[in-house]
Amino acid sequence: MSVEIHPTAIVSKKAQLGVNVKVGPFSIIEDSVKIGDNTEISSNVKIRDFTTIGSDCKIYEGAVIGGIPQHLGFKGEESYVHIGNSVIIREYVTIHRGTSFDDGITEIGDNTYLMAYVHIAHDCKVGHDTILANAVTVAGHVKIGNYVFIGGLTPIHQFCRIGDYAMVGGASAVDKDIPPFTRASKNHAMLYGLNLVGLKRRGFTSEQIKLLKESIQNTVQKVCNLRRRNKGSSGKLPQTSEIQKLIDFVKTSKRGIAPEASKRK
Repeated sequence: MSVEIHPTAIVSKKAQLGVNVKVGPFSIIEDSVKIGDNTEISSNVKIRDFTTIGSDCKIYEGAVIGGIPQHLGFKGEESYVHIGNSVIIREYVTIHRGTSFDDGITEIGDNTYLMAYVHIAHDCKVGHDTILANAVTVAGHVKIGNYVFIGGLTPIHQFCRIGDYAMVGGASAVDKDIPPFTRASKNHAMLYGLNLVGLKRRGFTSEQIKLLKESIQNTVQKVCNLRRRNKGSSGKLPQTSEIQKLIDFVKTSKRGIAPEASKRK
């Protein structure tokens, strides 16, 4: 099936549109844009230069993708937005290009769902199979892992990281890193143990969950202490891929790890 473009849409002849792409009324697609097969673009969408969108995506009304970064140091250099396959982008989402202060790419992974009014700033990386609920605001250089859920109205401070399989509750101001497998909420965000619901939904076994539950508090405390003392791994932590992922995340944290709710004081 050929490309279907509404008569009121403005689509550059230089843009590359795949098979069965649909472009709705009053949408604008600029020159340096690539769109994969079977992607649907609703009305009043603007897709700006240097944006690549995968196949089977759905982009709803009012979204702006590839906007100029809100960064005072940006000088108009060529930078990019990469959107994966089967991504859903709801109403009035904004996604900005990268900058020369990072690798120049803002990236959204496959099967990710961005609900209405989500903002993704410059140089962010959002993993695959991740959900950002309504009005989540992600500042520059943030890295969000795979299989993450972030509740609505949550702002995330620049340079923060949120690990794989983590969950952040709604209206939780995130100003520190959230380790993988954990659940965080409140303002500012604190850790409340494992993301048990998310882990079960993603097929983690009872044994994996039990081991993580028994180990996670100890692991975060030990690794944080080891980082402060500039020492290596204690060698006493359980040797599983999940625990190793947790250790690596904490050891490489630059902003610090969100505190445990029970030990905030």
